[in-house]
Amino acid sequence: MAVTLYYNPRCSKSRAALELLRARAVDVRVVDYLNDPPSREELARILDLLGLEPRELMRRHEAEYAAANLADPGLTRETLILAMIQRPILIERPIAVTGDRAVIGRPPERVLEIL
Repeated sequence: MAVTLYYNPRCSKSRAALELLRARAVDVRVVDYLNDPPSREELARILDLLGLEPRELMRRHEAEYAAANLADPGLTRETLILAMIQRPILIERPIAVTGDRAVIGRPPERVLEIL
């Protein structure tokens, strides 16, 4: 089984999730999403797999969230997805994806749910 892990190397939760997967000899494709953000299609698919709307996957306490006025309830799903692609720091992490399943690794042990 291969797992794609959307990962921030400076995030302790991301590092812990990666460690958990590697300890179980899982084939992990690590995506440093800050430098290689998901495409619009990838992010839309991840949201669908998670059963979330874009704002639910956003780190709303980040300065970029307020600066871009992303709390505006009139913003469309597409606008919010594009905002996360343009400002990947807003994407909650880590996210583990395999096949037709995805999970946010908070706490990191949640990544084990998709194995």
